[in-house]
Amino acid sequence: MKVTQNNSEKIFWDPIRIPSGAPITMSGSQGKSLPKLMVWLILFVSATYVVYTLKLLSSSPSCDEDIFLSRHNSIPLQKNDTASITSSKISPLQLGEENEEKTGLKHMVFGIAASAKLWQKRKEYIKLWWKPERKMRGIVWLDSHVKTYRNESGSLPQLRISGNTSRFSYKNKQGHRSAIRISRIVSETLRLGMENIRWFVMGDDDTVFVTDNLVRILNKYDHNQYYYIGSSSESHLQNIYFSYGMAYGGGGFAISYPLAKALEKMQDRCIQRYPGLYGSDDRMQACMAELGVPLTKELGFHQYDVYGNLFGLLAAHPVTPLVSLHHLDVVEPIFPNVTRVQALQHLKIPISLDSAGLMQQSICYDKMNGWTVSVSWGFAVQIFRGVLSPREMEMPSRTFLNWYKRGDYKAYAFNTRPVMRNPCQKPFVFYMSKARMNYGTNITVSEYTRHIVPHPKCGWNMANPAEVDKVEVLKKPDPLLWNRSPRRNCCRVLESKKKSMVIDVGECREGEISEVLTTKT
Repeated sequence: MKVTQNNSEKIFWDPIRIPSGAPITMSGSQGKSLPKLMVWLILFVSATYVVYTLKLLSSSPSCDEDIFLSRHNSIPLQKNDTASITSSKISPLQLGEENEEKTGLKHMVFGIAASAKLWQKRKEYIKLWWKPERKMRGIVWLDSHVKTYRNESGSLPQLRISGNTSRFSYKNKQGHRSAIRISRIVSETLRLGMENIRWFVMGDDDTVFVTDNLVRILNKYDHNQYYYIGSSSESHLQNIYFSYGMAYGGGGFAISYPLAKALEKMQDRCIQRYPGLYGSDDRMQACMAELGVPLTKELGFHQYDVYGNLFGLLAAHPVTPLVSLHHLDVVEPIFPNVTRVQALQHLKIPISLDSAGLMQQSICYDKMNGWTVSVSWGFAVQIFRGVLSPREMEMPSRTFLNWYKRGDYKAYAFNTRPVMRNPCQKPFVFYMSKARMNYGTNITVSEYTRHIVPHPKCGWNMANPAEVDKVEVLKKPDPLLWNRSPRRNCCRVLESKKKSMVIDVGECREGEISEVLTTKT
């Protein structure tokens, strides 16, 4: 091979002229030292690689684990990593919780407190909401045996006699010792050993539940935790005498399964410590206090410690699902000119169409006539002459009387407003007469007929709502209503024929509000 070197000390190779097997030589000192340097470099790298490999093998438990740890600690989790991470880091219990089905009626058991003396009358209330076809489970706990009928076996829960409570002391002179028996219903029901129970629901024999809404409420809570869910009395004095932290048993309350287990272990000892308490629900709350579990309030459980007409309360129902109604023997029928049971049977029509929207209030204004309109869906529509603000309309009007005869409007546990004294502002009330589903449009059509009662003469120069005979309300069912943040539905008065009014009710549109209009009278 011919090698030449120019003035820049660059070396040029001519590979074409190298004979096969001939040694490669270089002129000068570089040609002698370069091969030796390369040999030593190769030996050093090889030795370093061997040492590193032996050290790695001796310090690693397994190759697979090393790869896993390296990926887990330094590489973001990718979709194809899910299986390996799950098997190593997530327990079967956690996976089960993620895939667990929602709470339904089959996961509840009802404990109904009943009296043999009143059973023949009050069992009719239970028949209104009990749904054996949906595999509901429950026990009616009585103080003594009652007469039963074969044709009722499928329309009522199982009947049982409560355990003997004579060993417990009861010292309240104003109450009755049956309170001890009733307070033990949850524990006695637990001891029956029913499977797949998440919630124990208490109620009285004159309590009516809207079961779909009960399911909606309980699905908000983790049944594996300690929960005591219910509501207070409408009477401020009742809550003062007993407790604002107590769930009233007539309105109903729910206890999670783990809490029921903890209660059952200590309840009999707890009861012995409170012989002076009045009722069953305050005994229950005393035991909850010892367990350290506060009341979780849900305003849809209604004790209704009032007398008279519930209209004002129902027409301005709070923005929450209606779960229960109580004291139905004390108040007037919720629909006029029918019995109490018939009125509640009538309420089952809107419940079957859209239970989530039952009794929910919407407030809007008829611009043409200068009227305020309030819709309590599935129950009633009110039309007022003039403009009343939403702040005013969402307060219940005092159509009912206080539980204590001496109590006035300051003795309620919520804001109320007086019944209108101005003859021109007395509301025209339209009660729901019928309702149906238009399956072509998936919209409910409910009709409300004017309640004919004398109205005082009004001197205002404006349209008279007495000219309206019926109101038709269009509303699309919204089963996911309570999955969103609480908000009243909006309503819109539509064009309609003479002697009728058509109202559209539904979720508020973007920017839509119940805006107060100014009118001249």
